[in-house]
Amino acid sequence: MNFASKTLQSTAIDVGITDDPATLSTFLNPECAAAIWRRETPTKVQSWLDDVDADALPRGRVILPPQAIGQTVRYLFDMVDLPAGPERDWLQQDILGLADMFSILTQAKYLRLRLDVVTTNACRKFHIDAISARLVCTYRGAGTQYGISTDGGEPKRVFTVQTGSPILLRGSLWPAVPSSNLLHRSPPIEGTGETRLVLVLDPVTDPEGDK
Repeated sequence: MNFASKTLQSTAIDVGITDDPATLSTFLNPECAAAIWRRETPTKVQSWLDDVDADALPRGRVILPPQAIGQTVRYLFDMVDLPAGPERDWLQQDILGLADMFSILTQAKYLRLRLDVVTTNACRKFHIDAISARLVCTYRGAGTQYGISTDGGEPKRVFTVQTGSPILLRGSLWPAVPSSNLLHRSPPIEGTGETRLVLVLDPVTDPEGDK
């Protein structure tokens, strides 16, 4: 895994960037505030995703054990009549694969799965989430933006995750110290006509107390 330590050398933390998902376990190191699996969605799948009508893009929010992800995603796809075919199959399997990888990495017995269709400036302010960890993968549209805040304000340099590349982020409840000071946001797209499809996964300890 490569680290963006030269780019972010003014901080005590690193952003790991890898082409091999097997090395994402580096995210567990105290000095690693985020990890990115650098990859590209297959061309045919990306073209299909970009052309699907916004009303037919899947959306939903549910807490469930990882082994129930596949069936639930299929149900969310069916609810909006997402067109069947190899591209839809790829998307379903990819979400299942990311959920499986993330649950093993975080030792989560439950995950909060969220599929968002975004057309406005959702979460446009840089922030750190009040959770332990989060996986975000933007399948359509601009990816998550992140940067280091050295004074509590907005980052002076902003980086954008490539579409289709998952990013793993530490939240404020992550037990490692020191604090990462890495903030992120959804890219501002209001007025551009852009539609984003975003997958968000959070580990959940108590599904009854974390609705």
